[in-house]
Amino acid sequence: MFTIGDFARHGRVSVRMLRHYDAIGLLRPVRTDPVSGYRFYEAGQLARLNRVIALKELGFTLEQVRSILDERLGTEELRGMLRLRRAELEDAVAAATARLARVEARLRTIESEGRMPTEDIVVRSIPPVRVAELTGIADGFGPEHIGPVVQPLYDELCRRLERAGVEPAGPGIAWYEGAPGGGGAVVVHAGITVASGAGGGEDFEIVDLPGIEQAATIVHRGPMDRVMPTAQALARWIDTAGHRSAGYARELYLECPQDREKWVTELQEPITPA
Repeated sequence: MFTIGDFARHGRVSVRMLRHYDAIGLLRPVRTDPVSGYRFYEAGQLARLNRVIALKELGFTLEQVRSILDERLGTEELRGMLRLRRAELEDAVAAATARLARVEARLRTIESEGRMPTEDIVVRSIPPVRVAELTGIADGFGPEHIGPVVQPLYDELCRRLERAGVEPAGPGIAWYEGAPGGGGAVVVHAGITVASGAGGGEDFEIVDLPGIEQAATIVHRGPMDRVMPTAQALARWIDTAGHRSAGYARELYLECPQDREKWVTELQEPITPA
């Protein structure tokens, strides 16, 4: 048997924690000296301690931990439960990371207010282009709504193009329009430049995008969930230069390596004189 101090050392926990677990009936010592009150534990109890710590670290309350352990779940059942909880926590971390990225993008936008990067903005005509496309609906135009829709569309479009034997002839182009019925929803068009169709019967659309007579363009570097400062710099320039926006900006994906920090995207916003 081990004293409470030795058992705490082997279990990598504090004596105070073991006393608390004893008090709430979660992990009782095998023997308590009736005179001194000293607690003694057996090595076999480390298995229950390991389960308590693992479940607690995964966010379960001590009351939930006791209920789980008292049901005497088998190793495989417990492992499955832990894996499920781990997946939930990973999803929560991913969501928190995405929210942090959006907050950082807003902060960059605020910090860039008042600066007008006129040297980065070019007004030019955009020629017509033929693309293969898939479409989806996003709940709004914010990065938190667009990103989860546009990326799966491109993944699926690439698979379908490969299956149809259609080779891309240029970069990807995404564009947007308000969804029918309003409400803030947005139709997301994920397109890839192609030279021609696949001869009919393909499970994607072939669309001829019309040219844009006059577009204000700016290059954004980095992931698209941080596009806000660039997009708003373009908006400020359009307004200051006496133009008027004539629709959603297209996104021309010039470089899309695995490392999204190295992405290069051109925003092309149609404009007309104010």
